[in-house]
Amino acid sequence: MSHPFDTLTPDLVLDAVESLGYLSDARVLALNSYENRVYQVGIEDETPLIAKFYRPGRWSDEAILEEHRFSLELAEREVPVVAPLMRDGQSLFGHAGFRFALFPRRGGRAPEPGNLDQLYRLGQLLGRLHAVGSARPFEHRESLLPNNFGHDSLATVLNGGFVPNSLRPAYESVARDLLARVDEVFARTRYTPIRLHGDLHPGNILGRDDAFYLVDMDDCRMGPAVQDLWMMLAGERHERMSQLAELVEGYQEFHDFSPRELPLIEALRALRLLHYSAWLARRWDDPAFPMSFPWFGSERYWGDQVLILREQISALAEEPLKLF
Repeated sequence: MSHPFDTLTPDLVLDAVESLGYLSDARVLALNSYENRVYQVGIEDETPLIAKFYRPGRWSDEAILEEHRFSLELAEREVPVVAPLMRDGQSLFGHAGFRFALFPRRGGRAPEPGNLDQLYRLGQLLGRLHAVGSARPFEHRESLLPNNFGHDSLATVLNGGFVPNSLRPAYESVARDLLARVDEVFARTRYTPIRLHGDLHPGNILGRDDAFYLVDMDDCRMGPAVQDLWMMLAGERHERMSQLAELVEGYQEFHDFSPRELPLIEALRALRLLHYSAWLARRWDDPAFPMSFPWFGSERYWGDQVLILREQISALAEEPLKLF
């Protein structure tokens, strides 16, 4: 079965970039990206550009443009982010049935896990991000909620027949128990949704010359501020408490953080676990996914998921992290 990305050849990538007036040097390097297709394209006598081709059918034009406007708004407020390049007042372009955008090339390294000095500076960056993000809501991008990230994810996996029959009862039971607890946490936790990066794991933050900047705003959405903080934490509980304190201290220099959101951390982690399996299931018709994730659908994978979700139920039963 063919997939739309099958027709996205190097020649097509070059033609798309050159259609905007750039002169390429014919060098195209595919970068590590699964959701979309991303390439580094050499430009004659200039720094290479990054060309991002959006997955057909995932986002509407309005949602993509809203992502771009958010990035550009952040850049205008001097929040370090890789924002799309503009050509004749436009940031989203079309070529041969694909939608694409161009970005400047940036290099750097992800933050070091548990580095308290870096966490303080990352907190400052996230506070600046959320000071802008809280100014107005998204209109065309979804919110992070238990229904779409949790219940819909479970339905995708079960209806798609990806869980082996031998493990389906155990997986469905533990997933539903987990979601019941997630629903309870969201129901009793008050928060004000803001515009978020949405997928702020360390790989989407790059550091160079003692400065950090944000990349890949593709998953930006509305949600609780703590969604952009919790993936910065790692290790045992006492380590995460210290890391959280540094992160929030830096954050609050630019934006107020509400400690009442802290109980959402483990609920958000649970939603991410369920959403990841559903993401693989939804993309299984893309040939890149079976090649890159051959273990998906195996008994071992789903057996591990049962254990991981059980552990997450236990984590939700523990006292939430606190600031000290």
